[in-house]
Amino acid sequence: MENFFKKLVETPAVILDKTVTYSESISKSFGKQEPIKKAESYWNSLGPGLTTGAADDDPSGIATYSQQGAQTGFSLLWLATFTFPLMSVVQEMCARIGIVTDRGLAANIRQHYPRAVIYLVAFLLLGTNTLNLGADIGAMAKAVQLLAPDFNFIFLVIAFTVFITGMQVYVSYVAYAKYLKWLALILFVYILSALSIRDINWFQVGLSAIIPTVTFSKEQIFLITAVLGTTISPYLFFWQTSQEVEEKLAKRQGFDISIDQTQTEKSASWEIKKMRIDTWSGMFVSNLVQFFIVVATAATLFTHGITNISSASDAAAALTPIAGKYASLLFALGIIGSGLLAVPILAGSASYCLSECFGWKTSLSHKLKEAYPFYGVIIIAMLVGLLINFLGFDPIKVLIYSAVINGMIAPVVLFLIVKISSDQKIMGTHKNGLITKLIGWLTVGIMSAAALATIFFFFVK
Repeated sequence: MENFFKKLVETPAVILDKTVTYSESISKSFGKQEPIKKAESYWNSLGPGLTTGAADDDPSGIATYSQQGAQTGFSLLWLATFTFPLMSVVQEMCARIGIVTDRGLAANIRQHYPRAVIYLVAFLLLGTNTLNLGADIGAMAKAVQLLAPDFNFIFLVIAFTVFITGMQVYVSYVAYAKYLKWLALILFVYILSALSIRDINWFQVGLSAIIPTVTFSKEQIFLITAVLGTTISPYLFFWQTSQEVEEKLAKRQGFDISIDQTQTEKSASWEIKKMRIDTWSGMFVSNLVQFFIVVATAATLFTHGITNISSASDAAAALTPIAGKYASLLFALGIIGSGLLAVPILAGSASYCLSECFGWKTSLSHKLKEAYPFYGVIIIAMLVGLLINFLGFDPIKVLIYSAVINGMIAPVVLFLIVKISSDQKIMGTHKNGLITKLIGWLTVGIMSAAALATIFFFFVK
């Protein structure tokens, strides 16, 4: 079983490496090696930040952004622009915590704050992540049925669950990280999908991207909280912090997960500089994809009176008669690819958090027999996520409500992140600067205001 999953993942990676080598030989022949070298150097600098940003656009995120575009048109498009610097600064804080302390986020919270705080956050994260990944698996199965209607839904959700679980349990971190990095490129199909649609008013799009508009209605506040929750998500905080630790561990063990084999261990300052390029690039890709999903659905579904969808795959199907098979095909392929990227990260981040709470061995570099509790959480989360698809829940409600719950959990975790990354005793010279700290507290304030407004509209008013 272990050898099967290793070959399944490592073979494509070998092909990609050979493709890179072949492209280098061609570039030498035509005297264009310098641009290729720059592109290769930039690609090698990307890692946890890119995969974390790409995982943000999982099928549940795609469904939320699709619902946003279908329900409100271009009016909330500014959220994609507005959240970019906020999520980039937050993820940079998380990555810096991992690089400087050599511990995951949950382990840091456990060490510096009362245990009850991290226990509560961990179990809430496990619950929301399980709902998310279950809905994601279902969306992936529905997307396959759009391309091949004869496939059985039950067979597909079971197959996806077994495959993704097997990758996490049996594939080494080195190969696994490389797989996630290449898979992030699938998200660019959403940009192609939007650009394939005719008659988009790009002037209106530009204005909507920079001019905020809010009606303060119950429905819009709920949707804004969902968008914030699915964009600035707690599972991303825990995942990237732990992945920075994993990368350092891999280097110490004599591995280098990048293509550049001459790369050696650098100082923390160099690591942080490299991390910033990686993180801001990953968050830019995430928000760019979010932007174009909203544009595509607003320009087609909203303008044709389709204001309610039940899943991301439904959005792809709804695009077919309006935007053509090409756009809907790309949309469906993106759901499958983003699910393969995001579901392992949802399960993995929950396991990192819960395992660090109880002091269990926590690393994807361990084999199954070396870290039964860590992999046990992953397996249980995947199985529960699978079962969710047999309970008959409304997919969009699961997706939207899990996004809203994320939006309500996020302020608590964000508060702890800003405190830890600003503490000189913990971070030394790599603590937050004034601007970073201000943006961090601004993010806490905005997320808190959205969560409180949602509670007010739905439980008080």
